[in-house]
Amino acid sequence: MSFGNIVLLIIVAVAAYLVVIYNRFISLRTGIDASWSDIDVQLKRRYDLIPALVDTVKGYKDYEAETLEKVIQARQQGLDAGSIEEKAAAANMISGALGKLFALAEAYPDLKANTTFMNLQNELSSIEDALQNARRYYNAIVRDYNYRLDSFPDLYVAKKFNFTAREYFELDQSEAEAAKKMPKIDF
Repeated sequence: MSFGNIVLLIIVAVAAYLVVIYNRFISLRTGIDASWSDIDVQLKRRYDLIPALVDTVKGYKDYEAETLEKVIQARQQGLDAGSIEEKAAAANMISGALGKLFALAEAYPDLKANTTFMNLQNELSSIEDALQNARRYYNAIVRDYNYRLDSFPDLYVAKKFNFTAREYFELDQSEAEAAKKMPKIDF
């Protein structure tokens, strides 16, 4: 083999490796977009279920109007959110409001025993589980993608083709802790 053929073979190998790196970025980016779409679907399902849940609670004469207003306000904020950061903030807000609503239901045995309320609560619980799984998957893909952005030699391909870091979809710990607290209910 001549020197020219060896150099040509090395150039082809390097080019092929760069194509593999580029395609890996494209694959991860597509996975991130698809997994974000899954989160969006679960959030929409959650927001669509909330009016039925609120209407069921309103059907009982004893309810805390402020709690229902917070749930409705959180739902609207979620529907209006555009960026990942805004959607995460809205998801945190709604988790806290729903936690208070379910705690409120514990204080009213008739409401807690209502079949419609129980079905809606179970469906919402199922949606929350699916949302948590979708969030975990999304964050795992974002982690892998962001890792590749900073690792050698992938970082050179990333910079050349303007691949940028993606945000994680994280819960705010203070909101998560607030959702666990029992609201004060006065009779």
